[in-house]
Amino acid sequence: MRKFRVWHAAITGIVAVAVAAVPSVASGVQGQPSSMTAGSDAFYAYNSSKPLSSYSPGDVLKVRTLPYHVLGIATPLQATQLLYRTTDAQGHPSAGVTSVLRSPGGDGRKVVSYQSFYDSLDPEDGPSRAVAGNVRLPGGLIANGESTLVAPLLLSGYDVVLPDTEGQAAHLTASREYGYNTLDSLRAASSAASRTGISPDARVGLMGYSGGAVATNWAASLAPKYAPDVNKRLVGYAEGGVLVKPSHILRYIEGSQVWSGLIPELLIGQARSYDFDLKKYLNDYGKQLVDEHQHSSIADALGHYPGLTWKKMAKPEYANPNSVPELVEAVNKSNLGLAPTPTVPGYIGQGNAGFLEGTTSNIAGIGSGDGITVAGDTRALARKYCAEGDAAVWYQQYDALSHLTAPTATVPTALAWLRARFAGKEAPSSCGSIAEGNSLAADETVPAG
Repeated sequence: MRKFRVWHAAITGIVAVAVAAVPSVASGVQGQPSSMTAGSDAFYAYNSSKPLSSYSPGDVLKVRTLPYHVLGIATPLQATQLLYRTTDAQGHPSAGVTSVLRSPGGDGRKVVSYQSFYDSLDPEDGPSRAVAGNVRLPGGLIANGESTLVAPLLLSGYDVVLPDTEGQAAHLTASREYGYNTLDSLRAASSAASRTGISPDARVGLMGYSGGAVATNWAASLAPKYAPDVNKRLVGYAEGGVLVKPSHILRYIEGSQVWSGLIPELLIGQARSYDFDLKKYLNDYGKQLVDEHQHSSIADALGHYPGLTWKKMAKPEYANPNSVPELVEAVNKSNLGLAPTPTVPGYIGQGNAGFLEGTTSNIAGIGSGDGITVAGDTRALARKYCAEGDAAVWYQQYDALSHLTAPTATVPTALAWLRARFAGKEAPSSCGSIAEGNSLAADETVPAG
C-alpha cells in the first residue's frame, strides 16, 4: 500500500511538473537546439550484420530501462524502451522505438497504447526522446506535455505503451507507417514480457488525438490483416480530430490564418515517406519553404505564413496539386477512406468550429471542420464503418469546438469510453444518426499546364 502511495504521488507529480514547467521553459529558451543531436543515441541504431528482413514484425532488437523524464527531469517512474522490427510506408523493413510504462496498480493485462500528436519532421521530437530526457524546443514540448494525458491512464491502473509512430525518419503524415509502428510496438511490448511486464494476452485499447488519432485509426484498420494477433486483443479505439483524406486537408487549410503554416510540412512528409522529388514542382518560394522546414514541427508552423496556398508555392503549370502524379499517389495511400474497416468498436470525436482558429473556407465538396480536419470527411468515415462493419461506432461532433479546444471534450470522453470497454460493457453506437459526409474516393491525376 505504501509503495502504491509513493507511485501515486510520483505520477501526480508528473502532471504538476509538466503543467508548471512547459510555459516557463517555452518562453525562456524558445528555439534552443536539442541537447541530443539526431542520431547521437546509439540505442536507436540497428547495426547488426543480420538484415532486418530476417526478423518478423514486432521482434525486439534492443532493450533498455531508464527513468521516465518530463522536460528533462527524471521521475521515480521507470520506462522500458524497445527497438523493434517494423514496416515503413513503402512496405520495407525498418526499426522502430517504443516506450513502456508500468502502472503502480497494473497487472500487465490492461494496456492502453497512447499515440502522441508530436507531428514533427525531426525524429528528436518523438515521445521516446522525451521519455529519455531530451528537450528539443519548441517541438519537443508536445511529447513532454502529453505526460498530463498519460498520467491519468497510469493512475487508473493501465500500463501504457508510447510508440514513436512516425518512425525514425520522421515520416510525418505517412499514415500507414503510423499504423504499422503502433501495432508492432504492441507486439514488441508483449514479446519482451520479462522486461516490460506486459502479458502476451493483455487486452489493449488504442487512444490518440490529431496526429495520434491518425496512428490510432490506421492501427485499428490495418490490424485484422497485418496483425491479427494484436487485433484479437483489442477492446477498441478512441480518438479525436483525425485527418481522414489528406487532399481535402490541403485544400481546407489553404489561405487560413493559423493552419496554413502546416502546408509545407504536410508536403515534405508525403515526399519523404514515398520518396519523390517535391522541389521539381515548386517555384523559388516553395523551394525556400521546403528547405526551411526539413526538421520543423507543428510548433514551428502554427500561425506562420497566414494565407499560404499550394498555388503560391508551385510552378504555374502545377497550380493544381492533382497535376503532381507522385503527390496524388501518396495522398491516396494515406486516405483512411480507402483503408480497411476496423473490426473493433470505436469512438470518434470531431470539432467543427474551425473559424475560431482562422479557417473559414467552405469549399464545395469539403465544407467546414475544426480548423485542420474536415468534419464531412470524418462523418463519411464513421458512416462507412457503420455500413461495412459489425462493430459499434460512436461519432460525436462538437460544433462549438475547434481543433485546439476539442480535446476538452474528446479526451475525457475517450478515457471514459475505453474504461467501459475494458469493463466489458457494450459499446454505444450512433450509426443511423450520423449526417452525410464527403466523398472519400481516390483522387485522380489531371494534366499539368
